[in-house]
Amino acid sequence: MHDVLNAQDWELPTELASAVHEELDRWVADKNVARVWARDATLWTGGDEARWLGWLDTIEQQQAELSVRAELATAFRDENVTDLLLLGMGGSSLGPEVIGRIIGAAPGFPRLHVLDSTDPCQVRSVEAHLDLTKTAVIVASKSGTTLEPNIFHAYFFERVKERLGARRAGGRFVAITDPGSRLEQIAARDGFRATVLGVPSIGGRYSVLSPFGTVPCALIGVDLADFLTRASVMATACRADSPTNPGLRLGVALGVAALRGRDKLTIIASPALAPLGAWLEQLIAESTGKSGLAIIPVDLERAAEPDLYGHDRLFVYVRFRPAPGDEEDARVDALIGAGQPVVRIDVGEAYDLAQELFRWEMATAVAGAVMGINPFDQPDVEASKVETRALTDAFEATGKLPPEVALCDSDGLRLFADAANAEALAVDPEASVTEWLRAHFGRLRPGDYFALLAYVEMSDANTGLLQQIRHTVRDRVHVASCLGFGPRFLHSTGQAYKGGPNIGVFLQITCDDAADLPVPGQRYTFGVVKAAQARGDFDVLAGRGRRALRVHMESDVARGLAILADMVTDVLR
Repeated sequence: MHDVLNAQDWELPTELASAVHEELDRWVADKNVARVWARDATLWTGGDEARWLGWLDTIEQQQAELSVRAELATAFRDENVTDLLLLGMGGSSLGPEVIGRIIGAAPGFPRLHVLDSTDPCQVRSVEAHLDLTKTAVIVASKSGTTLEPNIFHAYFFERVKERLGARRAGGRFVAITDPGSRLEQIAARDGFRATVLGVPSIGGRYSVLSPFGTVPCALIGVDLADFLTRASVMATACRADSPTNPGLRLGVALGVAALRGRDKLTIIASPALAPLGAWLEQLIAESTGKSGLAIIPVDLERAAEPDLYGHDRLFVYVRFRPAPGDEEDARVDALIGAGQPVVRIDVGEAYDLAQELFRWEMATAVAGAVMGINPFDQPDVEASKVETRALTDAFEATGKLPPEVALCDSDGLRLFADAANAEALAVDPEASVTEWLRAHFGRLRPGDYFALLAYVEMSDANTGLLQQIRHTVRDRVHVASCLGFGPRFLHSTGQAYKGGPNIGVFLQITCDDAADLPVPGQRYTFGVVKAAQARGDFDVLAGRGRRALRVHMESDVARGLAILADMVTDVLR
């Protein structure tokens, strides 16, 4: 039944439950949901919020484009295209990636691959899975000026030209961008098969039900009519000024919990729905992490015994009813028994993911209003871009990045920090890497979170070792733990890390590249861009007074991570 809402309920401690119900009653009495749909910016900060609410109407707009989407999908199928490569960052790629991983490509349709990393190994890995003579490519960038999609396009356009020739290459490319952008001009110049225009009033992280989501989904054979119908069911339910409004209920719970110190939103999901967390991370962190406030999403953290968690958590269990996962059910029951707050959402079928996309967009907008912030801007994301641009410009001019001096160099690891962090760590300059790490982890306090910021390939091996490190810290220090791959997280949780409260302790990880890749038309390479992004990111964290340390390893990343994992275990034993 497409018109059945995904169920939602919660178990909250008495004091938190009382505060949530009080705020919920206030919203209903003041008819604040109607103000959301009326685009009343004064519900938030009275700023430019009304300019960014196009996502409220996008479902109907996309339903009117179903035949156009189907026509493009048919054109590529007729050319025997077997793979679809999506080049994008943040909201331009995370939504389609999640839909592709949860619903998947229909039989006979191309498989979806997403590239959102400048790591040369990652670029090579993605390319190795493609037959470029049978690949269609989407370049997705709202502004058309984002660095990463632009260099991805430059690289893969040349690669496809080598396979198909200059005349045929453009016919395999599709652009998704806002009207009048630089990407629209490039697409016309290079003879792209199609340019699909986005809606200027929809920000990237709210764009999954706009062309940025529907075009790639159509090309992999997702039944868009069914998908959008299910999203519409949730959107209709989210119009009511009623305590049963699912988006309102969730948003009030998120906002009230965050203001009462439960600001680590810990996502537990059935295995079939686990990819959803990556999209939720961006939506929530980038929307709420500003003005010294934030809801910090904690994704893919292994569930643990209740006594390992502090009083700063709000758990959300997204449960897939056909295959919930016995371990997840048991862990959640234990959390409830221990008095931890848990919101439970039941998803009936894979296509009901569409309901969750709108529920969480509405809930995030509501949470922003409860917290008194603008959930539609990202004032701190640009800071890292500025620092990165300065470093890549310097490389273009001189052929090298500015020199660095390591704090420590041993065991194949080098440590770097700004002067303020180095002074705060108060470690003897001759100390070992282990001693520096011990001092850094010693800065964690109750209510903090620990974040690994890894500028390495997002491979299974690397992910496993990084997960081991985060869980060692979580289990020994009892703080929330986060893991992000750079530069991907810069367009996601990076906003909250820089604009939110100063309660994060960060360990950035960088590496030498085993083999670099050129960027056509530029002096800099993919490896140089990644290095500049990491250094720019660290400089902004340091400039905001964040507790940060950088570990640089050699090109054998798996070896370096294994050494680091052993050191972290020893330090926290």
